[in-house]
Amino acid sequence: MVRRTGAVATLVAAGVLVLGSGPAGAADPAQLPYASTTGVGVHNAYEKSTYPYFADALDSGAGMLELDVWANALGSSWRVSHSNPLGNDNNCENAQRPEDLRTGPTSHDLGGCLSDIRAWHEAHPGHRPVVLKLELKDGFLANRGRGPAALDTLLGEKLGDALFRPGDLAAGHADLDEASRAGAWPRRADLAGKFLVELIPGTVEESNPLDTLWTDREYAIHLRDLAAAGQLDRAAAFPAVHKAAAGDPRTRYTDASLRPWFVVFDGDAATYLGGSIDTDWYGRGNYLLIMTDAHNVPPAIDGTRPTEAQARERVALLAAHQATIASSDWYPLPGVVSSVLPRGDGS
Repeated sequence: MVRRTGAVATLVAAGVLVLGSGPAGAADPAQLPYASTTGVGVHNAYEKSTYPYFADALDSGAGMLELDVWANALGSSWRVSHSNPLGNDNNCENAQRPEDLRTGPTSHDLGGCLSDIRAWHEAHPGHRPVVLKLELKDGFLANRGRGPAALDTLLGEKLGDALFRPGDLAAGHADLDEASRAGAWPRRADLAGKFLVELIPGTVEESNPLDTLWTDREYAIHLRDLAAAGQLDRAAAFPAVHKAAAGDPRTRYTDASLRPWFVVFDGDAATYLGGSIDTDWYGRGNYLLIMTDAHNVPPAIDGTRPTEAQARERVALLAAHQATIASSDWYPLPGVVSSVLPRGDGS
């Protein structure tokens, strides 16, 4: 297990250690719009086998950290676990203050994980921008108080002004798509101290024939309706179009009024690089593109412990193909996990 402590952890948290960003004279990623950069994500960062505490995941320098969330009727809260829908199994400890991090028992609900994130944020107020990817394993459950509005409330209560919200991007524009295409994303430097929450449908939800309203569409409806009511500032998350597809994947939504509320796309890296998808389309629209399972792009490399050179080469390849985040399980390689590249550069 590799953990960062002391001054090195502080530098990584603040995004100072920008490693592998190309030769002298290359663009400084901190001065580029966020959508013009490529970071590295850690899959299932909440698992104890990955990091003893979620604070360790935050200290890693990763540009994206993933949490699996269950909302079903079998429990009373938003549970965080990989495969247990009834309870919590994770490295979150519900810290109320920075000094409480790494001092208490783990396995708390989503609120506890968000408390850890807030406590860590207070200790590192100028930290790098971080995508918090929430996979809603079985979707929302609005009739039990776990719908989009309730999630907004929880995120707002826990993270407050540390959130970069859809309303922040859309300010002065009709919708998120218009804002993104107009280049409204702030510079990475201007997103210091911010978290962007991404939502994707979960594996259980996507395989449930009785679930006809998946997370992505339900939250997009929520965004559209908030905007129509002049209340977009209440929204706390960005829904993602899940799974790679050619062309504009938003055409899968038969209700065209939902399409402008998607500017985040999330799918398998090997599919994006398979030759049938024009990934430059994402770059032209300044859309965020999360490429998962980065290690599986041919030739496949180890999903957890490749050589550092292999992992760096893979991140550069995905950056050249417009990834905003290259995601895998490379937590043993903190130098790679904390790296940032100019997007589309690949140097």
